[in-house]
Amino acid sequence: MKKIICAFLTLLIVLQFGMNTSAANTGYEKYGRIAIAVVKADYPNDDVVDYEYKGRTQNPNGQAEDSFQFQVKDKGSERTVKVKIRHDLTNKKMLNLIVEEKGK
Repeated sequence: MKKIICAFLTLLIVLQFGMNTSAANTGYEKYGRIAIAVVKADYPNDDVVDYEYKGRTQNPNGQAEDSFQFQVKDKGSERTVKVKIRHDLTNKKMLNLIVEEKGK
């Protein structure tokens, strides 16, 4: 019985930690999903082999820009795709989306 209670308490602690971590990431999570969808739509036959959140810049006017970088591979050639999403922090709406590709 003690093992079951310990396992249950451990599970609760892990779930609580996971919730706190995901709450901290919600600022860019929505736009990360949008960036992934755009890259998959632009490169439907290619494999996305790496994805990285590059950070956020904020303007004093309440706008922010989140940057993402993808490594896309097609038949041995690899290229870097950068996605920048500008959005309004107050109403949480996307304002602009830029996709840049650099071959490797």
